[in-house]
This record gives sequence, structure tokens and C-alpha cells, in this order.
Amino acid sequence: MDGTTTTEPRTLRNLIGGAWTVAADAELLDVTNPANGEVLARVPLSGAADVERAVAAARDALPAWRGTSVIERARRLFALRELMERHAADLARSVTREMGKTLPDARAEVARAIEMVEAATAVPQTMQGRVLEGVATNVDAETIRQPVGVCAAITPFNFPAMVPMWFLPFAIGCGNTFVLKPSEQDPLTMELVMGLIAEAGIPDGVVNLVLGGVDVVNGILDSPGIDAVSFVGSAQVARYVYERASANGKRVQALGGAKNSMVVMPDAVIGQTASNIIASGFGAAGQRCMAGSVIVAVGDAWERLRPELVARTEALQVGDGMDPATDVGPVISPAACDRITATIDAALAAGASLAVDGRAPSGVPDGGAYVGPTILEGVDPGSATAREEIFGPVLAVVEVETLDDAIGFVNASRYGNGTSIFTESGAAARRYRVDVQVGMVGVNVGVAAPVAFFPFSGWKDSFLGDLHAHGPDAVEFFTRKKTVTSRWFSEGEIGRFFVE
Repeated sequence: MDGTTTTEPRTLRNLIGGAWTVAADAELLDVTNPANGEVLARVPLSGAADVERAVAAARDALPAWRGTSVIERARRLFALRELMERHAADLARSVTREMGKTLPDARAEVARAIEMVEAATAVPQTMQGRVLEGVATNVDAETIRQPVGVCAAITPFNFPAMVPMWFLPFAIGCGNTFVLKPSEQDPLTMELVMGLIAEAGIPDGVVNLVLGGVDVVNGILDSPGIDAVSFVGSAQVARYVYERASANGKRVQALGGAKNSMVVMPDAVIGQTASNIIASGFGAAGQRCMAGSVIVAVGDAWERLRPELVARTEALQVGDGMDPATDVGPVISPAACDRITATIDAALAAGASLAVDGRAPSGVPDGGAYVGPTILEGVDPGSATAREEIFGPVLAVVEVETLDDAIGFVNASRYGNGTSIFTESGAAARRYRVDVQVGMVGVNVGVAAPVAFFPFSGWKDSFLGDLHAHGPDAVEFFTRKKTVTSRWFSEGEIGRFFVE
């Protein structure tokens, strides 16, 4: 024997009513570092019984939390914001370690998560209702907002710090209690956040964490104790979540997939456009629902853009996101790596050609899940490559003659999440933003994701529901309106009223 010992990865637990709780009879799944395959922990695939325990804890905590003054709830969120700021470096390292994106990208994600909490602290203003005095003689009417009840969120792997914060702080700020199911592929960052939530003085049971996969999802969708469900994931699963949860009488917002086009006009500033396209298409290894994945080149735009974009793409370094030299980290898993590579192969078989080939990048760590930045040109506008989500560092190039053609291509998509146009023409930009059937539009901006105080407003198959994530829609979603009509009499008026 060589004297070495092997330490078993720890098994994660659910957070229910403030106590870290072992899941009941759960299968375990490895949580791995996609940069090198290292097993970081084991996550339990909890079941419906675990969900119901969390829901019961949230129900028990609801009356006291709802009865906590709105300014006190905001103060607890202020405390959480400060704690997240203080621990931002730890949170970013956790994101990189379990999800794979580069540290600068992870830091940016954590900053956006903090921004969400900060926006939610405005709840004493944003939750205000309205009053109209004198709607009739001695009659006043007012509309007030009250919490919905127990809310749940099902969140994806690609933003383990940020996307849960699209929902959690707004929900609890409005007086609801909460059950979170993060992705089973990278739950460690939310484990850290749960510790900060407790430290911020948010009472036990207000926020609960249930780890797992499809059984937890179905448990949330079916639980009679859950009043509202928020979801982010693929379009197919978003529809499933929306239909099953709404059939069970729940309020639902379900954010689905995307195929985001970046329209490049002949007058685009090439250097800046290339920078924006690279950041949009290859940031987080293309694993973003707001990633630009199709370049729609108008006229001779591709001829002008190609040399710069290809050279800069080929210069990108692929590797472990912890390495400061890395520009593009791994994808989430070997299975994702295989799927993305197979998609590239299928595009080539369908007639596309490679301007940049990112398959099997060199110099990457052993055991990792790597696909390098890839550019496919000569892509058929009607092909799956141009129309369906790849969710990897792959750009497809479609060439069209006119802006009308570009708008027609974008509007023919079943998705409507984000899009961008690169041009120096105000007329072209205005025409595009008015006519394009997409919820979030960038003008000379590669990723048109809105800040926390505007809604994340996808359209078509990219969103099911009528109230979007964060911004003013968050308060609308996490509250119910109650209208009160009141009549009050003076002493003399009461006597006259009964005599009459």
C-alpha cells in the first residue's frame, strides 16, 4: 500500500425549516467539475415526500413572515445583499468550479445576482397599491397587494448564482415563503447562498432548498401547498411545467429556450461588432439563453466581418475556467460535449462548412468536457442548425440580401427571447426594434439581457405566462391584488341613513 487515503465526496442535504435534512431514500448523483471530471459532492435525487416536507415548513413560516413589516423584510434583503457582496469571490469560485465558466464570467454572474437582491429591496415602494377617495358619496376604494403564499422555483445549471435570484428575493420581499430546486448538476453555489440567507436573519422556513431531478420537479408541480411556480430551462420542459402546474391551479411563469439572432448590417463597425459577437456567442461556452447563436449577415456584411471574427475566434484559449489565461471554459458535462459535437457534425453533413473548427480542442485538461468556439458558414436558413437551440459555443452564419430578409428570418423563428442588430443607421435600428417579434432587443449590444429593474421579457416559445421574471413584473407575479370599498358615516349621517 502507498499510504494514501481516499476521501469520499460528501453527500448534500436539503434545507427544510432551517435544518439541513437527509433526503428520504434518495439515489445519489455525482456533482463534478466539468473542467477535469473531479467529483465535488454527491447530490440526492429527492422525491415528492421531501418536497412536501419543505412545503409544510414554508406553510408554517408563512403567517409570521407575511406579518413582518415590509420595511423589515426589505432590511433583511439589504443584509443579504451585503453578505453576498462580502462573499462574492467565494460565490464566483463556486460557480466556476461546478459549472465551468471563466472566473471573470462568474464574477459578472454573481454581480447580477447581487443586483437582483438590491432591486428587490425596493419592495416598500414597488408593493404599494392605489387609493381613490370619493368614488361615491362617503365611499373610498383602494387596491392593496398581498403575498400569493408559498412560491417555488426550478432553476437551470447555466447560472447557478443568478437565476435563483430572479425569483427568490422578490418572492420573499413581497411576504411569500419559498421552495427552491436548483439544477442537480451544480447545486453547491446555492448551498453557500442558503448559509448567507440564514446569516441575514431571514427566519427558518422562509426559504427552503430541495435537491433533485424530475421527481422534485413533479412534486413541486403537483403539490397542493404551492401557489406559484417559476421555471427556467428548455422550451420543451417549460411547456410541460406550464401545462402541469397551471392544470393544478398554480400561477406560473415558465422561461424556455432560445435561438437568438445577431443581425449585422453592411455599415456595422467591424471591430466592435466582432467583440460583441464573440462575447455573446462564446461567453459561458454558449450556454446562455441570451447567447447570440446565429449571425444574420446582410449584403456584404459577412465578407467584411469574416476575417476579423475568424482570427479573433481562433485566438481564444479553451481551458479550465480557473486559469486566468482561459477565454472559454468547458461545457457542463461530457454528455453535453458529445451532443454539441454531434450537432456540428450534422450541420456539416447538411451542407454547412467550418470557418472555425472547435471540435477536440488541444491543450485542455484531461477529464474535462471541452468544445472550442466553432463558426459554421453557408448555413441553410431553414436548417436545424439555423433554427434549433444548440446551447454550446457554436455560431451559425446565415447570409441574406436585405434588412427585410433579416427581419423575416428572425420572425420566422419559434423562439423570441433576444436579438441584436449591429448598424450605424438609426433608421435601420428603429425599423428593426419596431418590427422584430422578439422580447429583448439590443442595438450594438451583443447580449440584450435587461438589468434587474426591467423585466426579462421573452416571447413565443421562449416564455409561457403573462408576467416575466424580475423588474416590475416580479412584484405583480408574487402578489395578489385585493380591492376594498369602504363607506364611513359621521354620527349625524348614521341617524339620517336609518331614518331614510
